[in-house]
Amino acid sequence: MDLIRTENLYKTYRLGGGDLSVLKGVSMALKPGELVALMGVSGSGKTTLMNILGCLDRPTSGRYFFDGDEISRLSPNQRAVVRNSKIGFVFQNFNLLPRTSALENVLLPTAYADSGLTTRDLRRRAVEILQRVGLGDRLDHEPSQLSGGQQQRVALARALVNNPRLVLADEPTGNLDSHTSEEVLQMFQQLNSEQGITILLVTHDANVAAHAQRVIHIRDGLIEAGSVASAAGHGTLATGDA
Repeated sequence: MDLIRTENLYKTYRLGGGDLSVLKGVSMALKPGELVALMGVSGSGKTTLMNILGCLDRPTSGRYFFDGDEISRLSPNQRAVVRNSKIGFVFQNFNLLPRTSALENVLLPTAYADSGLTTRDLRRRAVEILQRVGLGDRLDHEPSQLSGGQQQRVALARALVNNPRLVLADEPTGNLDSHTSEEVLQMFQQLNSEQGITILLVTHDANVAAHAQRVIHIRDGLIEAGSVASAAGHGTLATGDA
């Protein structure tokens, strides 16, 4: 069974006196446990598609199924429940709260999802995830005390804290140097390989896409034919001070 399936998605924005068509009939699928790159240049529609897949927006028409539910029929509040409980996000700009420790940043999504865990168990889980991404000795550090690579690790830990079915990573290495980018991408690969986490890397960068098992190309609001398997290998989880 597919974790994600879209059928003929259209997204049109009304601007002034006219309409702007961004998605023009997108049909695609992701299976549980895949590491897939959604690749396209600026203006291709990839961010609009990511927002729909992440339950941040809804299509103008077409159908979107996630984890067995038809999301395109849900109300904004219902989409928020799905988003908070089943989807983790990693962004280019990290989006960490300043003057807030790494641990507290990771715990933030737990305030919006009913996990059934106690506060103590949630903190234990957050600590374990930070240790998994190599930041067990940085729990009390604020973003200003961390390097760019370490901040992105915190962001990744935050995306994982609610045990999501899907992680959406939007240009996750856009603000990192090449060495740190490679370490972060290896981390995504290992989390996918060892934990079976489904990950969608949204990118314009062929080097990022090369770390995925499969690449879905989007151009001018349409999925291009011939998604390809990647030759990506699975690296080891980097735990340095990147």
